[in-house]
Amino acid sequence: MRHGKKFNHLGRKTAHRKAMLSNMACSLIEHKRINTTVAKAKALRKYVEPLITKSKNDTTHNRRIVFSYLRDKYAVTELFKEISVKVADRPGGYLRIIKLGNRQGDNASMAMVELVDYNELYNPNGKKKKKTTRRGKTKKVEAVVVEETTEAPSTSEPEATEE
Repeated sequence: MRHGKKFNHLGRKTAHRKAMLSNMACSLIEHKRINTTVAKAKALRKYVEPLITKSKNDTTHNRRIVFSYLRDKYAVTELFKEISVKVADRPGGYLRIIKLGNRQGDNASMAMVELVDYNELYNPNGKKKKKTTRRGKTKKVEAVVVEETTEAPSTSEPEATEE
């Protein structure tokens, strides 16, 4: 039975698990993206997201709480100065876990953990795309294409005359 088992122990003693999650969190904050196993990625999400929420309110007390988890001054500074500014308007969900397949040596399922606001492929320029229906898109695209084809032949360059 799994009474009272609220988090994954990851097959480690408490001190080892806390040190590992702290190191992974510092690496994630520093590099904005790391590769790890899926189980560790899910445990890391539960560990880091409350810290990012705390970093939105820059007080001495919050800095000390975050430092007690991370134990790295550079990571705390990076979190409060840069990351908290980028995620200021986001109400949660700061990390994205993308599954990568299985590791070759031991067939462990791997994942990439990244900060959502730092990936330009999924979030270009920090702007969200407006949702439109396919019907609306196709009508607009066809109308533009028809106008361009009718205008293109009508424009002609003036012919050069020989003197």
